[in-house]
Amino acid sequence: MFQYIISKLFYGILTLFGVATVIFFLFHILPGDPARMMLDQRENTEQLKNIRKKYGFDQPFLKQYVYYINDISPLSVHSASDSSYFFLDPKKYNSFFVINFGEIKVVLKAPYLRQSFQKNGKNVSEVLEETLPNTFVLAFSAITIAIIIGIFLGILCAIFKDSIYDKLVAVLSTLGMSVPSFFSAILVAWVFGFVLHDLTGLKMTGSLYEVDDFGENVYINWRNLILPSFVLGIRPLAVIIQLMRNSLLEVLNEDYIRTARAKGLSEFKIIKSHALKNSLNPVITAISGWFASMLAGAVFVEYIFNWNGLGKEIVNSLNTLDLPVIMGSVLTIALFFVIINIFVDVIYKWLDPRVNFR
Repeated sequence: MFQYIISKLFYGILTLFGVATVIFFLFHILPGDPARMMLDQRENTEQLKNIRKKYGFDQPFLKQYVYYINDISPLSVHSASDSSYFFLDPKKYNSFFVINFGEIKVVLKAPYLRQSFQKNGKNVSEVLEETLPNTFVLAFSAITIAIIIGIFLGILCAIFKDSIYDKLVAVLSTLGMSVPSFFSAILVAWVFGFVLHDLTGLKMTGSLYEVDDFGENVYINWRNLILPSFVLGIRPLAVIIQLMRNSLLEVLNEDYIRTARAKGLSEFKIIKSHALKNSLNPVITAISGWFASMLAGAVFVEYIFNWNGLGKEIVNSLNTLDLPVIMGSVLTIALFFVIINIFVDVIYKWLDPRVNFR
């Protein structure tokens, strides 16, 4: 298993390298001068020159790419003889240790995602630290709702196969998979946050952290989490119901299940002790994919509910062409995909010892 995890980490690093390459070339072929974006209406010739030199915009395109990979790499190389922006002051990076080879410095550091164009030079890592936890709470709440309700309803659908209940849940789950998130978000916000506000006490918009009426203290408002997590969990809930139902029906037709029935075991014990665990593999696959996708797919939900998370930050950055924030966000989401996929493979082995990591 250890060798398998190492190999997956190696391929994960290659995946992140590919993602970084694609987003760098994609965003740097867009029209517009990043230096002018940063200065907005305050630009003059001298300021533009200084900004281009500071951030390396005056360097050849391929050289900028090498600098960017060097920035985001945990192991990077610095040269005192190079006057480009990255090599000027290695101390500004969160380095763990530095090895000197004359004028060359090899630095082990946290990946440097550069600075925002629009937030007064704030590091992108700081922007992610402020927004990513909110998105993680939202995604975790949504997938938890989908897992608990989806597995429960899927088991009931399998037990009462072809009944009215089974057909009703199938129709509702199909509807849940078909409705776009932005439409269901607007509909749910209007119905429960506006029309039924007096009954539910919920608001149409709101984030996890809010400021009190005096503008002094910040507090957590868990009530604002209900509507966006419900909307975000609708589509994975629908998928989990169908996967759980079909997988459990397939397992219940296996020979060892018939043997267990012949021994006189109750249906509840057969499902609980024998069938349930073996039917979870496709469900785990769906859960892992949806949880990682939620970090990227929460964009519309966060924006509509005014939830201060990574999705809303990506939309704002796209509107202002804040390229470092967009690129850092995409890389972070890709990193979560890699980590979750490795974690899911390990869970497979726990659920089914027959799985061969080779």
